[in-house]
Amino acid sequence: PHLKASTSLSFSLSLQAKMSRPVQARRLEGIDKNIWVELVKLAATYSKVNLGQGFPDFPAPAFLTEAFTRALGGGNHMLHQYTRAFGHPPLVKVLAQFFEKLLGRDVDPMTNVMVTVGAYQALFCCFQALVDEGDEVIIIEPFFDCYEPMVKMAGGTPVFVPLRPNPPKDGKLMSSADWQLDPAELASKFSERTKAIVLNSPNNPLGKVFSRGELGLIAELCVKHDVLCISDEVYEWLVYDGKQHIRIASLQGMWDRTVIVGSAGKTFSATGWKVGWVVGPDRLLQHLRTVHQNSVYHCATIAQEAVAQGFQRELMLYGKPESYFVQLPKELQQKRDWLVQRLDSVGMKPIIPEGTYFLVADISQFKSDVPDVPNSDEPYDHRFIKWMVKNKGLAAIPLSAFYSKAHKNNYTNFIRFCFAKEEATLKAANDILQKWKQEKTSS
Repeated sequence: PHLKASTSLSFSLSLQAKMSRPVQARRLEGIDKNIWVELVKLAATYSKVNLGQGFPDFPAPAFLTEAFTRALGGGNHMLHQYTRAFGHPPLVKVLAQFFEKLLGRDVDPMTNVMVTVGAYQALFCCFQALVDEGDEVIIIEPFFDCYEPMVKMAGGTPVFVPLRPNPPKDGKLMSSADWQLDPAELASKFSERTKAIVLNSPNNPLGKVFSRGELGLIAELCVKHDVLCISDEVYEWLVYDGKQHIRIASLQGMWDRTVIVGSAGKTFSATGWKVGWVVGPDRLLQHLRTVHQNSVYHCATIAQEAVAQGFQRELMLYGKPESYFVQLPKELQQKRDWLVQRLDSVGMKPIIPEGTYFLVADISQFKSDVPDVPNSDEPYDHRFIKWMVKNKGLAAIPLSAFYSKAHKNNYTNFIRFCFAKEEATLKAANDILQKWKQEKTSS
């Protein structure tokens, strides 16, 4: 019995010893919390209308879903098997043809294009392949929230530089173009430790489309300091008011140091397909291929086949009125303008976006609805969103979620709406806002 007891005790002690050892990799420290998890759960529980997450609730174009159906049942059974790891040949070929037209240079489908599991995995490959321990990566604020944790996971140090708002003097509504980089401030962030800058144009969440002058300034600094550019261009076709999306890789000295990130989800309104890509020089993409082959290895063949057919159609219709890339921004611009008017009418001052799915609005006039909590660590816009979802049934996203910890509390009077929604969804949101306005007026 003594032997049995001592064996049991030693087993218990060894189990405790094993369990006390940290299981988490050090690179995950501090990046385990994600605002989206909490907000998506809240929206699913309480919201009647969700203008939070960035996905359309209208259908993908018929030509694309028909291509998927054809690929699924069209008799080519090899489309149910692995394809080339770095991209289905028909897709990389048509992407290369498209980017040759867009960039005005030769693009090799086998070495200058790689297909990824959405733009999200493309970004992950960029940071893992190009950022080393101790490297600094410049991130322009506000930024799509995965940039910061992905830089940290790679061992890099994020360095933040803000777009600063310059409100128009004439009382007009602010535009995303009114949010600008300070050239001296941007230049001061570059040093011998800077490995890369992340550019997102059109920008999520603001909808800012960087001008040729702004991109020229970034390009000049990249060349001067021998810095790489990770250019997130997932909203490249969603640009409004006759504005032009300029690709930084087309500027002098930038092709050799730029990785362009793109997304079929945003391009063809099919975010659940998770087909993305990177385009860039082989000297950079060879390292992304190493990360890709040792992580996901391969993307869904049928989805790639259908996206390839979608691009083949768009290549034939390039610049013509019936092109989806011409029709979609026109449709979204009307939705944007409608939501701008409705938000303005209730006192949520919208910042008119030049591109993307998103519109940021100033909620300062609604401060009395949601009392401030003194000495709270939680930014005001987070509390406002939670209150609005629970009490009004309308979901949006706090702008401070797109800022670093140090700067979160500077931008707590703004929230982000997604207007890439069905007319009925937007009207239901407007009904909530108008009723809310009436309640405020009567009280």
